[in-house]
Amino acid sequence: MTLDAIPSVSLAPAAEVLSQIVEIMIEVAVAADDVLIEKRSFAELQHYLQRIIPVLKELNKKDISHSEGLNNAIEILNREAKVAKQLTLECCKKNKVYLLIHCRSVVKRLENTTREMSRALSLIPLASLDLSSSIIEEIGKLCDNMGTAEFRAAIAEEEILEKIEAGIQERSVDRSYANNLLVLIAETLGISTERSALKKEFEEFKKEIESTHVRKNMAEAIQMDQIIALLGRADAASSPKEKEMRYFTKRNSLGSQPLEPLLSFYCPITRDVMTDPVETSSGQTFERSAIEKWFADGNKLCPLTMTPLDTSILRPNKTLRQSIEEWRDRNTMIRIASIKPKLLSGDEEEVLNCLEQLQDLCEQRDLHQEWVVLENYPPTLIKLLGEKNRDIRIRALLILCILAKDSDDTKVKIVEVDNSIESIVHSLGRRIEERKLAVALLLELSKSDLVRDSIGKVQGCILLLVTMLSSDDNQAARDARELLENLSFSDQNIIQMAKANYFKYLLQRLSSGPEDVKCIMATTLAELELTDPNKSSLLEDGVLGSLLPLVSNGEFPMKMVAIKALKNLSSLQKNGLRMIKEGAMRPLLELLFNHGPDPSLREQAAATIMHLAISTMSQETEQPQVSLLESDEDIFKLFSLVNLTGPDIQKSILLTFFALCQSPSATNIKAKLRQCTAVQVLVQLCELDNPEIRPNAVKLLYRLTDDGDEATILEHMDQKYVETLVKIIKSSTDEDEVGSAMGIISNLPEDPQITRWFLDAGALSIIFNFLRDTKQKGPCKDQLIENTVGAVCRFTVSTNQELQKKAAEAGIIPVLVQWLELGTSLTKKHSAISLAQFSRSSPRLSRPLPKRGGFLCFSAPPETGCPVHRGICSIESSFCLLEADAVGPLVRVLAEADPQASEASFDAILTLIEGERLQSGSKVLADANAIPLIIRLLGSSSPTLQEKALNALERIFRQVEFKQRYGASAQMPLVDLTQRGSSSTKSLAARILAHLNVLHEQSSYF
Repeated sequence: MTLDAIPSVSLAPAAEVLSQIVEIMIEVAVAADDVLIEKRSFAELQHYLQRIIPVLKELNKKDISHSEGLNNAIEILNREAKVAKQLTLECCKKNKVYLLIHCRSVVKRLENTTREMSRALSLIPLASLDLSSSIIEEIGKLCDNMGTAEFRAAIAEEEILEKIEAGIQERSVDRSYANNLLVLIAETLGISTERSALKKEFEEFKKEIESTHVRKNMAEAIQMDQIIALLGRADAASSPKEKEMRYFTKRNSLGSQPLEPLLSFYCPITRDVMTDPVETSSGQTFERSAIEKWFADGNKLCPLTMTPLDTSILRPNKTLRQSIEEWRDRNTMIRIASIKPKLLSGDEEEVLNCLEQLQDLCEQRDLHQEWVVLENYPPTLIKLLGEKNRDIRIRALLILCILAKDSDDTKVKIVEVDNSIESIVHSLGRRIEERKLAVALLLELSKSDLVRDSIGKVQGCILLLVTMLSSDDNQAARDARELLENLSFSDQNIIQMAKANYFKYLLQRLSSGPEDVKCIMATTLAELELTDPNKSSLLEDGVLGSLLPLVSNGEFPMKMVAIKALKNLSSLQKNGLRMIKEGAMRPLLELLFNHGPDPSLREQAAATIMHLAISTMSQETEQPQVSLLESDEDIFKLFSLVNLTGPDIQKSILLTFFALCQSPSATNIKAKLRQCTAVQVLVQLCELDNPEIRPNAVKLLYRLTDDGDEATILEHMDQKYVETLVKIIKSSTDEDEVGSAMGIISNLPEDPQITRWFLDAGALSIIFNFLRDTKQKGPCKDQLIENTVGAVCRFTVSTNQELQKKAAEAGIIPVLVQWLELGTSLTKKHSAISLAQFSRSSPRLSRPLPKRGGFLCFSAPPETGCPVHRGICSIESSFCLLEADAVGPLVRVLAEADPQASEASFDAILTLIEGERLQSGSKVLADANAIPLIIRLLGSSSPTLQEKALNALERIFRQVEFKQRYGASAQMPLVDLTQRGSSSTKSLAARILAHLNVLHEQSSYF
């Protein structure tokens, strides 16, 4: 029912009118949910109406007689229900901005309607009606509540109205004020702050105001025009094209020469053009600040007329002020237009002067900035960024920063200039002052959605920004960080950041982005050439928590890139250990053990496991040791894949176990591998010609034969495998493989049959050839020589003099002596072992000196015999250490810190004083300064070396000459051993002390 359809109260029955009023109130209560403004106030009215409706329905059930009081109540309720409905409909349909401007009027009308309804209820003659006490009580409460109800506009709405009023009063408010005001209005009304949405709302607001003009409501129309003029200064209120047309229409009408100010523009006191002219009680106009100072100085007379003044009266001269402002604007427009050609003059001094003027104008008012942009200055300023003069570049950047601030239109104009972003980015690589302005400008540009995408596409931009994060200038670093955040909207920008070693946003996307974005980020991590610090920081920042779920739960493409990323990260030893601790191994094993996945996925999983295994090799002893394979089942299942997979996975598994055999869990791993017939499998793999598999099988087998079970090794060692090893060391170009093959030969049991197989395969000459090159160095070369010298030991055993002779004739002894000087500790140990074995055969092979016959005076001079063996010795025939000049090098090794090399060298030296060679050998040792070193071994940490030194000294000190010469220096170490040594060393030490006459022969130590 329409409002006009409700009959007059005086003509219609009261019951009918009450029913119609109830219908209107129900409509208002329902429509109150859809109002666009003052929702809380309308909700309060809705609450009151919902309480009134039951009262009116109850009243309508009674036999109502027409009394004056009841008629008045119904008349008021009828009228106010119509008003409430009209107001509610307006607030549901009118433009939101229009309603906001009128929010004070809306709440006032709501308040008046509510209080009038309260008055109407109070007029109902309750005493004459048969109403229940509860209804009467409710009417009383409604009268009290509604009669005192107060409605106020929301705080945010009041703030906006105050800003609008202040903006209208202050005519010189700038564009940023209007921009901020329009955004504040949009946020308050729940409107999008996108430019298109703001413009649409502003246009609808203007249409609403046009209808106000049609209704001839002039007071409201004037107010609305002022508001439109204020909001019209905002960027969103009109298109750039519209602004340009208005500007040039005005500017073209001004001419080209600035005008001098009128005399009335000058302040009589300051003689300057006024800014805030005010009129005194005498009718004269002055600058406000000047006349206020005049009064403050105690003057009561007019400075011009000298008539008395009322100092409390200062009226703004709005007309004069407007004229001055128009004059200033006219001259400023002309001035801005005239500066532009001078910037291209090429005269650096003139250019700098013009830029300074332009900057000053831009800093005065936002409106001036708008005019500068409309005069198309951005291309000129961008061009100046290429000037050699740094001051010109800095000034141009500064002006561009001012122009771009809070203006999306200007940002777009700057970016539309050819190579503009490239020119600005170029400044990022210059000195700090210029760099700081460039990043500030880019940051301002990045605040526009239309511009932001252009910045990240410029080559080198993101790299320079990331570099600036560590700048000494805190503001520049903050701006760079904020700019990178603005650029992180783009996945491609994030990838570029990652390539510049800035992973913050990549990690965010990887953690919480959509699935396709996660896949892109994981792919980036997989493909990047990460430095070790980057790998470490990524794990510290939680990348593992994002990648592991993708490995376990992702689809195939996601699993693939996630595993590749893990592989990339796990190549750092510290990362590998952490990944093992955080459970990375289990999902990788499950993928590898599952025969369903694509082979390439299993290959990546195997390669990642290999990295994790390598990480366990060098663990800090003070930290808890990390184990890769926790169960025997995992060990057996993983190694079993060597026979069931392709070459890439085979290689990774072999390298995994090779690494584990050098980790803290090596003993357990080796034992389990021997249990699962790994030796047999590896022997078979060594016979392949695959360059990816065979070297790694050889290396792993080398580790398994080191300190291994001889029975297990002999079980799978036959002549064919011996020939295979010889073939490898003869033909392989992989030095690591050859070194490992030599290591296997060195580790094999010294079984005569195996040695014969090696001889038959021609191994002796091949092995010796590797020892002749003493110039090359490096880890692989060192291991090769260590193992080669170790392999030589097999061919120098003293039980096979025929084999020793072949080795000696091949020239091996001088080479071994050389490696005593040049080799690693292990090489020296193996060299000493072989020389000791040779030396043990020397006494039997030394030829006796020939007896002199005939007359002594006619016989040839006698041959000089070996000082130790007392016969004729040579390197090839008797393997004599003295002939080989080996004593000196052996003594020097004896002095080294490595106990194993020292012990092997000692064993070789001791062969010189065995049996009847004690006296002669002792002299040789004394000449080589070996005896003081033997005495020093009494303090060795090795019990074996101590005991050998004691045994040697016990024999040497039987000889008076050496007892007298060295006894004193040996006394204190020997006494110490009698106090601290083991039972056996105590007894030996005491026996030597007895030789030295320090203890009696009957001492309790014996």
